Amino acid sequence: MLSQRLESLSPSETLAMSQKSAELKAQGIDVINLSVGEPDFFTPDHIKAAAKKAIDDNFSFYSPVPGYADLRKAIVDKLKRENDLDFTPEQIIVSNGAKQSVCNVLLCIIDKGDEVIIPTPAWVSYFEMNKLAEGVNVLVNAGIEQDFKITPAQLEAAITPRTKALILCSPSNPTGSVYSRDELQGLVAVLAKYPNITIIADEIYEHINYIGKHESIAQFAEVRDRVVVVNGVSKAYAMTGWRIGFIAVPLWIAKACNKLQGQYTSGASSIAQKASVAAFNGDQSCVETMRQAFQRRRDLIVKLCSEIPDIKVNNPQGAFYVFPEVSAYFGKSFNGRKIDNAGDLAMYLLEEGHVATVGGAAFGAPAHIRLSYATSDENITEAISRIRAALGRLQ
Repeated sequence: MLSQRLESLSPSETLAMSQKSAELKAQGIDVINLSVGEPDFFTPDHIKAAAKKAIDDNFSFYSPVPGYADLRKAIVDKLKRENDLDFTPEQIIVSNGAKQSVCNVLLCIIDKGDEVIIPTPAWVSYFEMNKLAEGVNVLVNAGIEQDFKITPAQLEAAITPRTKALILCSPSNPTGSVYSRDELQGLVAVLAKYPNITIIADEIYEHINYIGKHESIAQFAEVRDRVVVVNGVSKAYAMTGWRIGFIAVPLWIAKACNKLQGQYTSGASSIAQKASVAAFNGDQSCVETMRQAFQRRRDLIVKLCSEIPDIKVNNPQGAFYVFPEVSAYFGKSFNGRKIDNAGDLAMYLLEEGHVATVGGAAFGAPAHIRLSYATSDENITEAISRIRAALGRLQ
């Protein structure tokens, strides 16, 4: 028999849609995949060169559990240079992607019954990771009318004596929303009254923002000693498959995550770590080139989506997702096929329109679908044309 732990988990809807898309493609069907959450660019050449050199230099042995010293130093320097945050290498733990980084922290600080506040819509894995830790998900909904960002009043209303952590993702997956400094200050004013709440700040989309400077909640002195900064190389440097993420944390959390990781994965890939040193220390122009491309695509997909009848779409300020509200199509049918929810609509768009999206229920927003625009302008234009045509057939 499988464990209750596993039985409690939901399968990843994003991966399921990507798999279904791949199956249709294998049948010769031209599917445009807007379900996948990764840049469509190749890893920059200077980063690949560092990996090749690491192989030639025989970095083929186990790496230290918390990461190589030069990578942890490069991360410390990045945090100071770009975010004006002061950390020591001992406060950095490198993991197999930012996903493991978040999970490590939850497993280290959450006991059975502890509550974790998760502003929704939210990335699908937060809910499931907290289930693994036997925590209780406390969802705080922020709709499209407030750009999917929670207010200080909403945060305060969700806090109870059992609240142990808050997960805050900015820029956000799945909405692309970005918290401003003033908005973060409002949340900090609430959190300052509750010193036992750990703040997990998922900043993996930091460099894909269209408003200028990224603002980290770790900048505020009132909460700095209990903020977990989560980041990595996957989004900014198009390195999703290299699997390098990190946390910058108070020393007690760093020691705990080092202990945990040492027992179940040990150190991350030696070659990928050396490549990541080059990513953080090298020329950053590649990051800006990709950011500009994403901004152009954002403008394109928002314009095209806003022209579709009965779809509500806001203008996301970061990441590479739009999260339109599509409930006007619920209850409609085509060829005897009825659309009852966003999951039905996503499957309809895949099978009838040959565009892969993700239903919003997995993100805690059942009236929405997620579209990733991490693809070419031509694919975006054709995909939205197909979506518009498919929706037009529903009655």
